[in-house]
Amino acid sequence: MQLRNTIRKLTPAVLLHFFRSWKKKVKNKRLAAAKRKGIQYTKADLIHAFQSIGIQQGDVMLVHSSLSALGYVENGPKDVVDALLEVVGKDGHLLMPNSPNDSFQLEYIRTLKEFDVNNAPSALGAISECFRKYPNAIRSAHPTEPVSCIGKNTSYFVDDHFGSITPYGSNSPFYKVSEQQGKILYLGVTLDNAGTNLHTLEDAVDNFPFPVYHDELYTVSIRFADGRLGSMTTKVHNPEQSKLRRCDQLLPLFEREGVLQRVKVLNADSLLFDAKGMFDVMLKSFDEKGVTMYTPNGR
Repeated sequence: MQLRNTIRKLTPAVLLHFFRSWKKKVKNKRLAAAKRKGIQYTKADLIHAFQSIGIQQGDVMLVHSSLSALGYVENGPKDVVDALLEVVGKDGHLLMPNSPNDSFQLEYIRTLKEFDVNNAPSALGAISECFRKYPNAIRSAHPTEPVSCIGKNTSYFVDDHFGSITPYGSNSPFYKVSEQQGKILYLGVTLDNAGTNLHTLEDAVDNFPFPVYHDELYTVSIRFADGRLGSMTTKVHNPEQSKLRRCDQLLPLFEREGVLQRVKVLNADSLLFDAKGMFDVMLKSFDEKGVTMYTPNGR
């Protein structure tokens, strides 16, 4: 794991992009072969799989995802979204991050003219983009880490994200999923792919010991869903510190503390977290031993 992180840190961005594109092509060929052989999964298969790992009616679910990791799904990302919505039910809430950026926040924000809440596509995969387009999905108006939500109380989760100086503080959907004792599903991905909730620790601790944010503040134009134009100021991550993340090295800690289950959803090796438990473990481990994503073994 450490070797992989070192290689990623030293590899130029253009080569990393090429490698990701190559991996995607390989996965797509594998899925096409499965389709030709008639090996496919349905919405019913997904419902059964989600229920079997403990997702239930009324849950608050934050989902990070990879469609290709599941195998060939009959109706693509729509089946995944519909299955999740059916499993959490009308009293539940489904949330998915859908940032328009899949690289360093600093590079993205320096070229951003306007964040269009309605129309800026997700860069976080097909399931995330599909969910964003659902007519009853409400998207938070934060330019770097927006999150969409479907449920009876979407306003609680997304409204206060606009205007937050950082994307992960107490007004963010990420924190509020923990506050509501929700669950976080990493569907075919890991913390190294999507460690957003790890950042809630950094925003909760006064004088966090690492320079996770860049010195400069950025004011961004926001085109709201109703067409109004506004603006907000935000911090963005310091890319040099971001290169030092070792997120997956925290997985054994979360397993020992009983807040993480390793589960299988169709073909996808997945992670299911108790969101509040995850946050509490991070805070306790930081206070006692200095554990962070940059120091997974403590001080």
